[in-house]
Amino acid sequence: MITRIRTFLRLALLVGAFVGCTEHTQPDPQPEEPEEPEEPIENSIQPADFLSEEKYTQLIVEIVYIEGYEPTNTSKYHLLSLIDSRLHKKGVQIFAKSILSPGEDDFSLETLKIMEEAYRTNETSEQTLVVWIFVADGHYSGNKDDNKILGLAYGPTSIALFGKTIKDYSGGLNQPTTAVLESTVLMHEFCHLLGLVNNGTPMITNHQDATHGHHCSNQDCLMYYAAETSQFLGHFLWNTPPSLKDQCLQDLKNNGGK
Repeated sequence: MITRIRTFLRLALLVGAFVGCTEHTQPDPQPEEPEEPEEPIENSIQPADFLSEEKYTQLIVEIVYIEGYEPTNTSKYHLLSLIDSRLHKKGVQIFAKSILSPGEDDFSLETLKIMEEAYRTNETSEQTLVVWIFVADGHYSGNKDDNKILGLAYGPTSIALFGKTIKDYSGGLNQPTTAVLESTVLMHEFCHLLGLVNNGTPMITNHQDATHGHHCSNQDCLMYYAAETSQFLGHFLWNTPPSLKDQCLQDLKNNGGK
């Protein structure tokens, strides 16, 4: 009996050693591949998403401005009128808040993106499309010579207005009012998000300014290049913002707008 027990124990030890050795020689499991971060929805927004209500039925306009540079009620009114007359949306909301100055005299494109990342609180989701508008208390770092940039659409849902530059070129003798110039720049940049000119919304007939990129060749149109620069003074009336002309209107309607 004792001999049988000893034999059984020897077999048990051999089996245990074999199993232990087998487990030890198995390769370690492969580490899981890290998940790639999802691309922000904003990066996939197309002009037609603004114009139609196929994907987004609601629109939020988030305005963040440096203290002392809040957009005028007039410019907000003109923007809402543009949205109402050209976009198919069941609801539109505007939120505005002020922040302290970052202490920059000039804002580069990189700085604008940093400000947006830090202060943008609303993101596009489900049926709600969100636009970000930042009003800086300085100038654009890419200004050249005497041609100053007043505003910039730098992403599918992102706009910057250079409030200090707008004030420098408005409200004085032989200058438009700040409300008129600011309204013009704000609507002009918003229309870039709508794909004008030939910037995501196809042209029915060719009216693109070959010299100034995605702008209209009609000098009376809101999308003429001078509407976003200090050259505004030499091209437009000063008592009212310019409007979109027929070719731009046809393009928007053809791409899902009103």
